Amino acid sequence: MQIARADFADPRLAAFLQAHLDDMEPTAPPESRHALDLSALQREGVRLWVATSGDTIVGTAALAALDDRHEELKSMRTDPAHRGTGVASRMLAHVLADARGRGVARVSLETGSMDFFVPARTFYAGAGFTPCEPFGSYVADPNSTFMTLALR
Repeated sequence: MQIARADFADPRLAAFLQAHLDDMEPTAPPESRHALDLSALQREGVRLWVATSGDTIVGTAALAALDDRHEELKSMRTDPAHRGTGVASRMLAHVLADARGRGVARVSLETGSMDFFVPARTFYAGAGFTPCEPFGSYVADPNSTFMTLALR
């Protein structure tokens, strides 16, 4: 598996990210869905990485700056056919190493509170993320769970 910064001209990436948005659509009302689309992932302050295996995109993960020392984990997705193979763990390790290397002190995330997101919440807790209050522009939402990790 190779991990590299995103090539936004790659049509495979657009399809992979759309599948992520499609997965999220039935999980919560629109105001409670916070996944970024292709355009939003290209904004200043957002860094997107893509994991590939051969010619197949198997995962994505992004960091979006909240301030100079706090970033948000976004667009973390593993292709369903590759779940359970370590893609998510390697992607998370990669983006956290990038954040540490740039002096980021904290990475936070928002994920769903519904049963669909139990595997995600379990994964993040296993990586050291702990529950926190809403951060950035988020507000308390019964459909959201907020987690954070202090980087060392």
